[in-house]
Amino acid sequence: MPETINDFSEEKSKSQIKRELHALQALGERLTTLKPDLLARMPLTDALRRALAEAPKHTANAARKRHIQFLGKLMRDQDVEAILAVIDQVDSSTREYNERFHALERWRDRLIGEGDGALENFIETYPDTDRQHLRGLIRHAQHEAAHNKPPAAARKLFKYLRELDEVQRGLR
Repeated sequence: MPETINDFSEEKSKSQIKRELHALQALGERLTTLKPDLLARMPLTDALRRALAEAPKHTANAARKRHIQFLGKLMRDQDVEAILAVIDQVDSSTREYNERFHALERWRDRLIGEGDGALENFIETYPDTDRQHLRGLIRHAQHEAAHNKPPAAARKLFKYLRELDEVQRGLR
């Protein structure tokens, strides 16, 4: 008598499908809170872009809930991984954002402490750097550190490094 093997490993349970659909709704709701310039960088369909633009119009609780469900339905046709990748780079609560932030802090500290050697390494990593502007920022930050002044120039240096990083990653 032949053995019948029921292989349900490839089928999703109803609960799993519901969890995935709720996750898509949550992502759609999260997209409604993002700025339009960030949404413009994401690979979204035109229908989803229109629905996200209409989201603030729905203020009643029931209408908002229906619209979030509609966004979840539209999210089924999206490249969710690409959308999450963009969100992870700009959302300060994600691990990827924090790692990038700490890496830029390390660059700032190296540029102030090591000088020209670190500057050359930085320019190799970020070739679009305005070398003169960066040297001026480093010089001011070193002067502040030597005279125990508040780190205003170090903050400007970090802001410039962050702008360069965002340009290189395509976030600006």
